[in-house]
Amino acid sequence: MTPTEIIEELRALGDPTKLAVLERFGIRTTTAFGISTPELKTFAKELRKIVADRHFTAQQLWETGIYEARALAFLIDDPKRVTPDQMEAWVADLDNWATVDGVCSNLFCRTPYAYSKAIEWAERETEFEKRAGFSLMAYLAVHDKKAPDEKLAAFLPIIEKHAYDGRNFVRKAVNWALRQIGKRSVFLNKLAIAAAEDIRLQDSVSARWIASDASRELASPVVQERLKKKAARSTLRE
Repeated sequence: MTPTEIIEELRALGDPTKLAVLERFGIRTTTAFGISTPELKTFAKELRKIVADRHFTAQQLWETGIYEARALAFLIDDPKRVTPDQMEAWVADLDNWATVDGVCSNLFCRTPYAYSKAIEWAERETEFEKRAGFSLMAYLAVHDKKAPDEKLAAFLPIIEKHAYDGRNFVRKAVNWALRQIGKRSVFLNKLAIAAAEDIRLQDSVSARWIASDASRELASPVVQERLKKKAARSTLRE
């Protein structure tokens, strides 16, 4: 199936009445057909089986600028073939939080460049590029099961540094990264709670919200009990 044929299939699947859902969730993008996430994932699963060169096709789909085509692009692309140049080109194109999180979760966090790009993008000024940095941090905490705690702990000073940013899509991603790192292990939980307290001292509206929200979850009985059980299982395996 060629990229042109894929776009035509997307157009046929589209339902304009679903576009209101995107708007309701704050997903504002130039062109969209109105296709649900489950439908896109099902279509992507089929494409992975029949497309000869998934990496090339992903590039072509991304270039269309269509919301659903870009979703297919990050769902079918091969992370082993993704280059830093591609990551830079795609992150510069980001225009909504859902595509940011989708490409970070399904593709970018599975590349060898994820850690360096997370740090680099977190320092950017553009809202969605900056969100991509913290989104990557959150997804690495979830998906990179083999990463040592120290590797994820290196993100905490950056999270503290940017907690002042009150832009909605940035502050939520900063908070999200802090919480995901803090739920990784007992060691990281203590560091993340300490980081939240340091953030609280910044005394900006954004910092106070991040500190309060993250501390509440990370110190909760549910999270503490889960981490204790996880630590106990790890000890038994050793």
